[in-house]
Amino acid sequence: MNEQNSNVMILIVEDEMAIAEGLIDICELNGYKVKHVIDGETALIEALSGKYGLVLLDLMLPGLDGFTVCDRIREKDKDLPIIILSAKNSDNDIIDGLKYGADDYIAKPFSVPMLLARIEAVLRRSRHSLEGDGKLIAGNLRIHFREYMGTRGNEELVFTRKEIEILEYLWNNRDHAVPRAELLKKVWGYENAESVDTRTVDIHITKLRKKIEDDPSHPKLLVTFRGEGYQFRASPE
Repeated sequence: MNEQNSNVMILIVEDEMAIAEGLIDICELNGYKVKHVIDGETALIEALSGKYGLVLLDLMLPGLDGFTVCDRIREKDKDLPIIILSAKNSDNDIIDGLKYGADDYIAKPFSVPMLLARIEAVLRRSRHSLEGDGKLIAGNLRIHFREYMGTRGNEELVFTRKEIEILEYLWNNRDHAVPRAELLKKVWGYENAESVDTRTVDIHITKLRKKIEDDPSHPKLLVTFRGEGYQFRASPE
């Protein structure tokens, strides 16, 4: 049992009792403290209580759905780690989950080792605060990392914590293309990033382009180098 885990309380939001009982067993056997709730309204109250280090959030819930719960948590708390667990596994569902501020999205069914690895990775990242008081300035784009906000021309932009972490890492390494596995390791905290099967990086990049690019279909700031990775161009062409 990991002693560090015993300091973390996980809020499990799941209305299917068989799944909930499995999640509770998995978390408790690995040293985490657990609270289980079955509906969106209770989940929102609990999540904003300040007691939890992580939320495992189902989407199809009585009352408020998981997307709404995630969105309302993010209105009040941009840092609380949230992992969505859902049988809804289309790209649009994943995009929606990340759009509302989830740190990760896991499709059901999932393996126990994979779930634990994702939990540990998200918690590992949450223990490290964003560095410095930096900002990003490129063309008509201005982003203040600590404030999760910026502008593109006259348009105001608001970012999730994960989007800011991605932008800050790419900005700080803008002299070269950053491989996808490096982003998974440095931003998501996956120790064995090369073996992680997830589209979350690609989906986040797509979301970011829609916010920061004048023409997301022809990006000039956040560019892809096939076979190499992603690079932020400080001087867009």
